[in-house]
Amino acid sequence: MHEAERTGTASDTAAALETGEGLDRLDEEAVRFTSELIRIDTTNRGGGDGRERPAAEYAAERLSDAGLAPRLLESAPGRANVVARIPGTDPDAPALLVHGHLDVVPAEPSRWSRPPFSGEVADGLVWGRGAVDMKGTVAMVLALVRFWARGGLRPRRDIVVAFTADEEDSAAYGAEWLAREHAELFAGCTEAVGESGGHTVHARAADGTPVRIYPVGAGERGTAWLRLSARGTAGHGSKTNTDNAVSALAAAVARIGAHTWPVRLTPVTRAALDGVAAALGVDAPAAGFDPQRDTDALIDGFGAAAELVRPTVRCSSAPTVLEAGGKVNVVPDRASAGIDGRVLPGAEEEFAATLDELTGDRVQWEYQHRSRPLQSPVDAPVFAAMREALLAFDPGAHVVPVCLTGGTDAKQFAELGIAGYGFSPLRLPPGLDHGALFHGVDERIPVEALRFGARVLDRFLRGPS
Repeated sequence: MHEAERTGTASDTAAALETGEGLDRLDEEAVRFTSELIRIDTTNRGGGDGRERPAAEYAAERLSDAGLAPRLLESAPGRANVVARIPGTDPDAPALLVHGHLDVVPAEPSRWSRPPFSGEVADGLVWGRGAVDMKGTVAMVLALVRFWARGGLRPRRDIVVAFTADEEDSAAYGAEWLAREHAELFAGCTEAVGESGGHTVHARAADGTPVRIYPVGAGERGTAWLRLSARGTAGHGSKTNTDNAVSALAAAVARIGAHTWPVRLTPVTRAALDGVAAALGVDAPAAGFDPQRDTDALIDGFGAAAELVRPTVRCSSAPTVLEAGGKVNVVPDRASAGIDGRVLPGAEEEFAATLDELTGDRVQWEYQHRSRPLQSPVDAPVFAAMREALLAFDPGAHVVPVCLTGGTDAKQFAELGIAGYGFSPLRLPPGLDHGALFHGVDERIPVEALRFGARVLDRFLRGPS
């Protein structure tokens, strides 16, 4: 990175953004890099079937052009990760990790209105798999680092940039492997920002006034992917069989699917309830609030903002896979099922005990993949800096902490003692359902959202956080 001509204060950010040519190039690269990354097919089909290396090489080349020395690290053939460190102006400040993943989920071209790996820019949108999840954010970071290099700008604290493989499966080839085998690359990092947070949610206040809310991830439910199995007596389908593995398994799966988990309000979710209620002018939980009785009714009053908190007030267990038999007139001697479980912080023991009860004596269960739930402080300076950066470019908005429903690479980096936050800023127009774009058909991102995000990231990353 070139030597700093400025120290990275908020006023410097404003001055840098007012330089037309530099700003135009930042905009252009954020959009172009998104399109070009989408055109690199990094589909992760799970079970080790993926290839991120071409996208990793693309990112490494652009980081090198910015004067950095990126490390390209393969955990297996084709499963590549990129890590680079940007030195800050204050060597005593703790480092900040900025991470994003290079892989994407599969896309069925016949269902899309535009080819999913075209990266087409049309109607003010960049189209294709990964536009939102999360090549757009990777592109913003690449464009921003190059913007800094051209202007001789540096952040206050060291920034470690990590672009990872395999986030869309288990992270075994990506962040998990990096944290285990290359922990030294993240030395000094105390906090991290990654995907799923900082985007616009359009809602309406109690009086009908439009409200813009920006959720920032400050927690994640833990992942508990389960395999259920039942054994029984094989036989002919026409004969009486009281030891039917399929029947036993089906009964257990039905109980799990019908189970209503109790409300468990973590500190992050309590802060989310308060924040959303304040933004909408709804009465926040008071002294007599009973979580089991009153939470659902409170959330129902949030309207379009309800889904920011509804999935994270409880654990969950969704049946997703059934496997048994192969011929209709043969009773198989075994049957299995898959359950996607999600666990709130502090509820791990309760979750396991409940599964023991729901599966009963006939069905066994085990973890196929497990990662712990996370909570990060919402009163930390880094959270205040994210809020300030968003409000600088959307002054009338409301920024609230939320617990994410699913998991991200933050879980893997948490093993190194790094507190994780979801912060991929985007200003989205009304009517564009951000949540539905994740893994959805016709995934796309507005050009203006990328421009907004690059400016917010610049202010945040070079600010006093």
